[in-house]
Amino acid sequence: MRQRQGSVVLDKRIKTWNFFFWENGKRRSKKIGTVSQYPTKASAWRAAKPLRDAVENQVRTISAAPTVSMLVEQYRLEKMPTRRDTRGGYESWLRVYILPKWAEHTITDLQARPVELWLESLPLAPKSKVHIRGILSALWNFAMWKQDVPMRVNPIGLVTIKGASKRIRQPRSLTVEQFRLLMPHLREPFNTLALMCVCFGLRISEALALKWADVDWLNGTLRIERGIVQQIVDDVKTDDSRRTLTISDDLLEVLKVWKQTTQFSASEDWMFASPVQIGRLPYSYTGVKQELQRAADAAGIGHLRSHAFRHTYRTWLDSVGTPVGVQQRLMRHADIRTTMNIYGDVVTPDMREASGKVAMLALNGR
Repeated sequence: MRQRQGSVVLDKRIKTWNFFFWENGKRRSKKIGTVSQYPTKASAWRAAKPLRDAVENQVRTISAAPTVSMLVEQYRLEKMPTRRDTRGGYESWLRVYILPKWAEHTITDLQARPVELWLESLPLAPKSKVHIRGILSALWNFAMWKQDVPMRVNPIGLVTIKGASKRIRQPRSLTVEQFRLLMPHLREPFNTLALMCVCFGLRISEALALKWADVDWLNGTLRIERGIVQQIVDDVKTDDSRRTLTISDDLLEVLKVWKQTTQFSASEDWMFASPVQIGRLPYSYTGVKQELQRAADAAGIGHLRSHAFRHTYRTWLDSVGTPVGVQQRLMRHADIRTTMNIYGDVVTPDMREASGKVAMLALNGR
């Protein structure tokens, strides 16, 4: 008695009736009962009704799965990341790659093999493909969260991307000599901004969003509280990015000199306030990028972007013998090991020593 909802089969060896059905492309079975309980196949079929109903409901749910375009609209409203630059990245991948290919498909059409073959065909770097895979995985999870499809293993988790762990272009990291060649060519406040980035490994969005209130002059610490992207103040990139960092005495003196120099020195003023904006906003990333490249050209050190300072910080931490665990803490990475997270925001002696050594490299070249 084979039906589209499943089939009932007698196991002649042990005299039991079993219900066979398909689930996620695999054949499954469940025991109904013994021959003594259900002497005929018809009686076993009737006994399997709850199982048949469950399978039929699953089939009906899958057939009613939303299209990717419908799901994306709902995802934007309910689960899309709110941080501006993260959201912008998601929108770019959705608009340029995901929706043109999958918009009219149901979410259940996004299975491992077709998605992997499609990603392989895209003329993108492996890291970009990883970003797209992550968004597709998030859409699948969202569909299950909304109960648009049954809870199951997310098929996008089976998608592999060749070379995902390899960089196509190696990040730029400055030597101490290159950094010291650069500094005389940087006008203020970009000179101080570069020092802050290389001495703390700050992202440019974090450095530009600093306010004078973030500096604890008495205890010599700096609090990373916010970021600014496209001149819109936002949260920091990750929870681990929100940290209190120690400032060396020499760097604290540099900050004091800049505070006395700038016309925007009130507690709530931006540390790198733009005169063009009458202090209402800090300098834009575009302005910083142009000034950095101008100074790099003058110093003869080639192409330079602000993120090179973060890579430089990581390299210099390593060069002064900083333990890997302390490096992870100072870099404020989201994947810091649990053993390194137990100290909260406490500035440990190892962190203070490592930070001071990097500042000495930046300020004195030794």
